[in-house]
Amino acid sequence: MNINEALEKLNKSKFRSKFHLSKKDIDYINEKGFDKIREHALDFISKRLAPAYIPNDGEQTPMKGHPVFIAQHACACCCRGCLNKWYKVQKNIQLTEIQQEKIVNLLMAWIEREYENYTR
Repeated sequence: MNINEALEKLNKSKFRSKFHLSKKDIDYINEKGFDKIREHALDFISKRLAPAYIPNDGEQTPMKGHPVFIAQHACACCCRGCLNKWYKVQKNIQLTEIQQEKIVNLLMAWIEREYENYTR
């Protein structure tokens, strides 16, 4: 499944499609820029989602506070349970760098679309 297919499928989910960036998120993106947001996404994914064992899996991603957190929930990349359900990513194994990059690319695509829709 490519990014556009994933975003289309996620948009059909009543739960996933309810997530949107707020004005505060848009302001944060304007202040930091997309490159910095991508850096944050890489950091969050490597520390909070990539490890084989996550002690608070299912509760590690806040529902607000950063555009990447919102994107993680919108894209079902918030915990290993959601990754497994939506993308068949096996639990209890370390995510590869390629897997992490794919997740970040999906999150950034969602953020960029939200940003474009908000600023039109």
